[in-house]
Amino acid sequence: MLDKLNIVKQRFDEVSDLIIQPDIIADQKRYVQLNREYKDLKELVDKREVYKTLVDNIAEAEEIIADGSDAEMVEMAKMQLEEAKEELPPLEEEIKFMLIPKDPEDAKNVVMEIRAGTGGDEASIFAGDLQRMYTKYCEGKGWKVNVVDFNEGTAGGFKEIIFEVNGEDVYGTLKFEAGVHRVQRVPQTETQGRVHTSAATVIVLPEAEEFDVELNMSDVRIERTTSTGPGGQSVNTTYSAIKLHHEPTGLIVSCQDEKSQHKNLEKAIKVLRSRLYERELAKKQAADSEKRKSMVSSGDRSAKIRTYNYPQGRVTDHRIGLTLYDLQNIINGDIQKIIDELMLAENTEKLKEASELI
Repeated sequence: MLDKLNIVKQRFDEVSDLIIQPDIIADQKRYVQLNREYKDLKELVDKREVYKTLVDNIAEAEEIIADGSDAEMVEMAKMQLEEAKEELPPLEEEIKFMLIPKDPEDAKNVVMEIRAGTGGDEASIFAGDLQRMYTKYCEGKGWKVNVVDFNEGTAGGFKEIIFEVNGEDVYGTLKFEAGVHRVQRVPQTETQGRVHTSAATVIVLPEAEEFDVELNMSDVRIERTTSTGPGGQSVNTTYSAIKLHHEPTGLIVSCQDEKSQHKNLEKAIKVLRSRLYERELAKKQAADSEKRKSMVSSGDRSAKIRTYNYPQGRVTDHRIGLTLYDLQNIINGDIQKIIDELMLAENTEKLKEASELI
């Protein structure tokens, strides 16, 4: 393991030298990539120091014990050896996971889209519940959430809502949420007290940076309209809402959240770029999922991934067979436990793949 970590240290030293070179700083794309690599490698280099200290402590303790000339030193060395040997296996496991190559998309911000599926008004209400759940979770992590566009449901919630999330390693965390979410509960409109099943689809797009996708604005038709829904007189009467039509693909993106037409245009372009980028990414994910048996983050939008059962206070993630009887806290944004388990499942799968290749 130390040999692998020494290779990492060598690369870290190279990257440390590169990111201060004027020609690299001038090349924005290369500079951003190297900065991300530097951050990832730094974590491993820090772990290498801890690992190296433990290995050195073991070697030193074994040497003292083998010598045996000083009884007091031997006793201390035995204690040191026992402590170090206890700490080593969990550290080795942690380093193994850290050595798995990171998905370059993981560090990106995201655009999330939640759409009501089957279930009429109840599906729209559920889409609203999911949006609040993610907003609370993201805010709890110190991430910034901005609504891009929405279409309200007739009885509350949303037929569709699009929002962007900015922060650290956002896509790497939220990508597991993509898919169909089901809710089982008695709707407010139900007079017989029967449990209904409704659904909403969650889409998680890594936010594309300008150098990820070449967007030719001559391919984009811009439509300017007045905003709809709540927002006051100035929002509803000025032509601030933006609709983009991407002619080559037929993609349409709307944004009406800001009072400023310029800000709405900026947000809409960001979403359009992310959707175009996702198309390329989907091809890559399809190829990856053929190789990998894991369904954890295959990006399959039609896959039913999770059920929220209100009568039993139960949330089940079907991909990993995880069931938690903590629905109220989860729907209030406490989803970290689920995400941690999904990350672990994916990393275990990747580790298995890496072992097969060696």
